[in-house]
Amino acid sequence: MTSLDPADRPRPKPAVQVPSIDAVRALEDVYAPDDERPLTAFAGIMAAYGATVGGLSLLVRATGRRLPERMPLGDVAATAVATYRVARIVAKSPVTSPLRAPFTRFRGVCGEAELEEEVRGTGWRKAMGELVSCPFCLGQWVVTGFGFGWVFAPRATRMVTSMLSAAAVADTLHYGHAALERTKG
Repeated sequence: MTSLDPADRPRPKPAVQVPSIDAVRALEDVYAPDDERPLTAFAGIMAAYGATVGGLSLLVRATGRRLPERMPLGDVAATAVATYRVARIVAKSPVTSPLRAPFTRFRGVCGEAELEEEVRGTGWRKAMGELVSCPFCLGQWVVTGFGFGWVFAPRATRMVTSMLSAAAVADTLHYGHAALERTKG
């Protein structure tokens, strides 16, 4: 005879199973036994990114905004160059080193107006250090911000991405000028 109590019935498995924190911590030891890789903290950072995108997507819907059908190639190019510029400024610039200081240690200067820093700490500190000192890692966050900027404030976003792109082109000209000066020397 089958029980009518719902607590006695087998529960269907969810379509997507999310590993527990303990399971992720156990993976850390197996994944990199000789190196501290903060997988739990990385999972938290990915969850924060997902929650940010999800929350902003809900805001898009709640405000009745529409996603652009397509973006003009010039806007895509300006956004790409602006993303590169912002990610490099945050991850490498001496001026933004106070943002990275809680998570990194200064090692020296590497290139024109860029710092070499080493990630320090363990767990969350190390994971955040890897994020804020890596222009490739930051790029995803930056371009997501610009993407939502195109939805909420397209004119302002076009102006900002254009200015940042112009600054990146100016940097390239500075590098070219410095290289020419070195060949004269």
